[in-house]
Amino acid sequence: MLSYDEAIESVVFTELEIAATVDRMAAELGRLCAGEAVLLVGVLKGALFFTADLARALTRLEDGPSEIRMDFLAVSSYGNSNRTSGEVRLLKDVAESVEGRNVVIVEDIVDNGLTLAYLQGLLGGRHPASLRTCVLLDKPFHRTVDVPIDVLGLEAPDAFIVGYGLDYQERFRNLPYLAKLQASIFAE
Repeated sequence: MLSYDEAIESVVFTELEIAATVDRMAAELGRLCAGEAVLLVGVLKGALFFTADLARALTRLEDGPSEIRMDFLAVSSYGNSNRTSGEVRLLKDVAESVEGRNVVIVEDIVDNGLTLAYLQGLLGGRHPASLRTCVLLDKPFHRTVDVPIDVLGLEAPDAFIVGYGLDYQERFRNLPYLAKLQASIFAE
């Protein structure tokens, strides 16, 4: 098994670039949700760090949401592969009711759009007062479902990206930056 340094081909977005992007996204979301009590619904495991950083950045805004609550759900469409199965499964649901609430889905990356479409349908069907999406990385190269995104961070290259919550076989989530993996890692 390759070490982290051997497995990384290149850094795509640095820790500082990510922090600046999260601050920009919080300002955009803050304008959309000004004065509202919002429920951030982070998508585990990939959006864990992003959701926490976004919540802190929203808290620093003068004219942002009036209240910020956080909840999480977990879905699976990749398993242990580097390609999606095309089937989205709910592994963990939110603990709080979303009915009548201003909900923001916080997602790490949108690739083919299936997961986000599933989540928008699932949570939208529960009658929130509003439903918005906030996505750190857009990877539009293989999009099969057109999904609305209210606040978007960065466009990812057409490569397998890890770090800042994103993983490959549960490795690399803890990296403070986003990076492209060496192609040889998939042969292991």
